[in-house]
Amino acid sequence: MREKNDEPADYRQYRLSLWEWIKALALGIGLAALVSYTFYRSMAVFLLLLIPAAFTPAYMKKIWKEKRLRQLEGQFKEAIQMLSASLSAGISVENAISSSCHELELMYGPSGMMPREFAYMVQQMNMNRPVEELMSDFAERSGLEEAENFARIFRIAKRSGGQLVPIIRHTVQVMEDRFQVKEEIRTLTASKQFEQKVMNAMPFFMILYVDSTSPGFFSVMYETVMGRFVMTGCLAVYLLSCWLAGKILDIQVA
Repeated sequence: MREKNDEPADYRQYRLSLWEWIKALALGIGLAALVSYTFYRSMAVFLLLLIPAAFTPAYMKKIWKEKRLRQLEGQFKEAIQMLSASLSAGISVENAISSSCHELELMYGPSGMMPREFAYMVQQMNMNRPVEELMSDFAERSGLEEAENFARIFRIAKRSGGQLVPIIRHTVQVMEDRFQVKEEIRTLTASKQFEQKVMNAMPFFMILYVDSTSPGFFSVMYETVMGRFVMTGCLAVYLLSCWLAGKILDIQVA
């Protein structure tokens, strides 16, 4: 974990640890073995599938990065709510960030992403760095559209000398509405995503179940040229259906 006085993290980048790389590669090899056994019963096919399996760490890296961004998004939402509440109470921006930092540490622990970011901001403010510059720096590193919008409005309001508190309060309210819409979509699609995972696993269970209860039932599919063509077609349809299901459930909030 990064200490408070270390350089801040760039959340646009995700570096796999050795353990994550091993887990991802093991998953790819396991899937290659499952597909080759279920659809082909061929060692040659398994060795061939090891080529795409080698790209599993890159695929999982993207998934884990998106998961971390969702966690950062949730923590950022809490952080700006705390910041807005402190500003509404008449506290200065610098003190509001310091106060919010302590509250975030109680909520997420000192190693949480936003607690570390606010701790870094407090440290840099003590070195006379402008708070709007720190907000813009975090927004750039975060990769979050909401953080970029907030930093842009915060910088304009701070430098223009306008009514900072009402502007920030309105901005936070708009962002909360956006966060709420995202959460509602994720809640509504969570059950469907679970159903999709179950349906994705069903063909393997069905084939393995029939093969275990009636040995030799699928022999013609693995021992003849026509059977291998049919199984290849089934695999293609299966992969296409998985891709389409993922696209349907991937709802983005503009």
